[in-house]
Amino acid sequence: MSRYDELMAFEFPRIEHSYSERDTILYALGAGAGWNWQDPAELRFVYEKNLTTLPSMAVTLAYPGFWYRDLNPGLDFIRTVHASERILLHRPLPAAATVSAKPDIVAIYDRGEGRGSLIVSRREIFEAGSDEPVATVEQTAFCRGDGGLGGPQIPAPAPPPLPQRPPDLITHAAISPQAAQIYRLSGDYNPLHVDPDFARSAGFEQPILHGLSTYGHICRLLIAAQGDNASMRMMDCRFTAPVFPGDTLTAAIWFDGPMMRFQAWARDRLVIDKGIAEFT
Repeated sequence: MSRYDELMAFEFPRIEHSYSERDTILYALGAGAGWNWQDPAELRFVYEKNLTTLPSMAVTLAYPGFWYRDLNPGLDFIRTVHASERILLHRPLPAAATVSAKPDIVAIYDRGEGRGSLIVSRREIFEAGSDEPVATVEQTAFCRGDGGLGGPQIPAPAPPPLPQRPPDLITHAAISPQAAQIYRLSGDYNPLHVDPDFARSAGFEQPILHGLSTYGHICRLLIAAQGDNASMRMMDCRFTAPVFPGDTLTAAIWFDGPMMRFQAWARDRLVIDKGIAEFT
């Protein structure tokens, strides 16, 4: 059996996850919420009075963690980085609940020996007592040391191009120097985001921000741009360069009815590309 076949057949355990309003607030803090304590639109994500769950928190629910290492699938986890993330929300996320999911590897896009591969995992998240999923999360990892797995070498689907016109909005989000240290408490303990020696061994000058913390920062900017009464249904984007704690994100947003398209930069580098979000 090829490594491709082994990975496609890889069995994740079922994950049960109970979280509280405290966890919901902690996640929001790791995504940069609450800096402007005078803004009710920000306060609602970090204050238990009428607490609102940031939609991007779906990425943490029944999360398999740093499974590239911890579940021992045979991948070069030191050279694995986050490539993209997509959430589909079937209803607003509760501020506290018990949820479960069983992830699966649903696609592998092998770039060939020495060129790495893209590995796509997906999980449907169910709230206890319900047969209807609350969210579906799809994550793509760029496994830089795992090309030539023995399966078909086909390109990953290309997202639609961004609009060929100036953006409708340019907006910014400052990232706390402690953002990665806070965000990891929501369940992603990859040492790449906290350990300087590990970060250097992976080829980075210092620990980098979690891609999913960047994702949460961008989610907040999109919600603010769309309006407080809007409900996010879907968000999808690619991670194209590392973001570091202490950076400032600059997002370009294009409006298209209930859809948004977006990119983001930090340190004059494109760090988020091919972004698309849908609101209801």
